[in-house]
Amino acid sequence: MHRRTLLKLGAGAAAGTLISAPAIAQSAPQIRWRMTSSFTKTLDITYGAGELFSRYVSELTEGRFQIQQFSAGEIVPGLQALDSVQSGAVEMAYTGMLFYVGKDPTFALGAAVPFMLNPRQQHGWFYHAGGNDMFNGFLAKHNVIGFPCGNTGMQWGGWFRTPINTTDDLKGLKMRIAGLAGAIATRVGVVPQQIAPGDIYPALERGAIDAVEYIGPYDDEKLGLSKVAKNYYTPGWQEGGTVFHVIANTAKWAELPPLYKKAVEVAAQATTTSMLAHYDTKNSEALLRLVASGVNVSVFSPQIVQTMYGAAQEHYAGLMGSNEAFAAIYKSQKEFRDRNYLYHQYADFQYDGMMLQLLRKV
Repeated sequence: MHRRTLLKLGAGAAAGTLISAPAIAQSAPQIRWRMTSSFTKTLDITYGAGELFSRYVSELTEGRFQIQQFSAGEIVPGLQALDSVQSGAVEMAYTGMLFYVGKDPTFALGAAVPFMLNPRQQHGWFYHAGGNDMFNGFLAKHNVIGFPCGNTGMQWGGWFRTPINTTDDLKGLKMRIAGLAGAIATRVGVVPQQIAPGDIYPALERGAIDAVEYIGPYDDEKLGLSKVAKNYYTPGWQEGGTVFHVIANTAKWAELPPLYKKAVEVAAQATTTSMLAHYDTKNSEALLRLVASGVNVSVFSPQIVQTMYGAAQEHYAGLMGSNEAFAAIYKSQKEFRDRNYLYHQYADFQYDGMMLQLLRKV
């Protein structure tokens, strides 16, 4: 091959390199977002889930899409995370959608409502029964898009200064209780308080509240709740499993390249799996420590559970008749729950019951 021909080929190859480089840069630009959290850094699983999600996004985009998380109070208070994303003050938030029932009770259906889905059912509904699309149809009206990004597993019923035997013991009780559970508890005389996670212990310690439900043994131990209240109740009728979300401003989301959007979705789903496994590991260890420290673990009486269940059905009936978005999502979740339990009463429930009986005989 002649030297002149080689030079022409070399020039053409160089030109091709110069042309393709900007195309690559345009499809994978350097982007930095801020994400405010509803949780403080002391809550290492919930706050840590936001950090894990951010790390996954960075790794999946080879460091081109960076999301920096800020704890509750650093940019805005924990319960104002949604507002900050709606306004565009930050691009993203890590939060629990049940914190925003004051805006619309439908928000709670994205996280947990009393006597509804357990974690397995939540994941099935969101990922394979159209739940995420349905919930995002609702979120779009509030200028955000969201993805499940964590699950606490079944939450516990709460900490009480004195034993709770009947619903009469609940009357007049000032209790930190989140989401729709607060409105339902009101029907039996509880005085609900919406308090951000980082402010729960001070409120309990100084007597501003008499009782509190948060998540479960591990986080509750972290918050020091057993130092003030010694009566710990199960099951968490108010939240059979609580989904957390990453939410993004819709305009900012629209600007992202498709690859980055997919990275967010994949990272969020991976974080959901990780958080549930993390709590399943840590809660059992923490419960043993709490019992050893003198905490009284009790099961809510059938009378309390039945009364709460009745109050929940009445509350849902009222919302179904007045809130179209709530009615559509609730109906979808209820049908999924009922169908799912038809199966699991012969599957997981039988296996778990069998194992518990066998272990008791050992």
